[in-house]
Amino acid sequence: MATESKASSLQTVTPASPGKRVRRRADKIFKWVSISAGGFIMVILGAVFLFLLLESYPAFVAQSQEIQGHVSFAKGMSFWQYAGVALFGTILSSLIALAISVPFAVAIALFISHYASRKFASGLGYVIDLLAAIPSVVFGLWGIRTLEPIMRPIFEWVSSVLKKPLQWWVDYVPFMGEEHGLARFDWWPLKPSLVEFTPPARNILMGGFVLAIMILPIITSLCREVFLQTPPLLEEAALGLGATRWEMIKMTVLPIGRSGIVSSAMLGLGRALGETMALLMVLSPGLAINFNIFAPGQHSTIASQIALNFPEAHPGLQRQTLIGIGLMLFALTFLVNWAARRVLAKYAEFSGANA
Repeated sequence: MATESKASSLQTVTPASPGKRVRRRADKIFKWVSISAGGFIMVILGAVFLFLLLESYPAFVAQSQEIQGHVSFAKGMSFWQYAGVALFGTILSSLIALAISVPFAVAIALFISHYASRKFASGLGYVIDLLAAIPSVVFGLWGIRTLEPIMRPIFEWVSSVLKKPLQWWVDYVPFMGEEHGLARFDWWPLKPSLVEFTPPARNILMGGFVLAIMILPIITSLCREVFLQTPPLLEEAALGLGATRWEMIKMTVLPIGRSGIVSSAMLGLGRALGETMALLMVLSPGLAINFNIFAPGQHSTIASQIALNFPEAHPGLQRQTLIGIGLMLFALTFLVNWAARRVLAKYAEFSGANA
């Protein structure tokens, strides 16, 4: 017993081998490098936020008369009215793009991952990845020169088909009239002006189509990778129980990849919110809060307003106003990322993403 206790005490005081000391030192170095990198990112974000806040603070506290008298591009609005109009156009165009692109992206990703042959899927995936590298100014040129003439007759047809049902809705449904109902408000979408098309097709819907094409490769690539991570045993079990390929996808691939679909959609939304040149070239800008998505000269976005007016803005209140709406775009992206985190945390428990 004494010999065993003496041997154990000798083992406890035995110094660590040189290899272990080197590994521990490397672990400590890697730990502090990682912490420093994360802290550096936070410092950069904090510096950007402080710059935007300090530069735009005079615009936030300025009187409405000062903005109306000195900021010509605000069109006689106060700062908060101008910022609200630009924010509304930004959110509207991004939601239109997301509504168009997500179903197509999921369908394309499912075709690549579960329907196409391996050789064809590899080539198609490569082409989609290349689309993500096209500059936004090229999308803008293509949209205004090629896509706009194509979409113009389509918009005219949609307007002619839907305008009469919406007019009937306003005339005969209670509380929907233009005199005493919801249709008298600009923010109410279900009225004939929603689909009243005026050429050319330089409207917010056209901008949404261009944005949808721009974010389609990003969402498709991420969804494809998520769908390929589905455990093969689950797919084979579903097929072995007699499920068709679509039933197998509906029961295994989509539930497991749900959090990935949400995260890819949020990433595409972040790209759409900050897009500048494509919308600047496609849209006929306006400063209004309404849902006249087929009419030009109604909406504009924060990024396009900054790009359009900043080069000619005078130092002082004009530039401070533009930096102020830039701060609002900065805050909007943080809100989108926070919402994405909450949604992912909610779905991860049921999708197998945390397995």
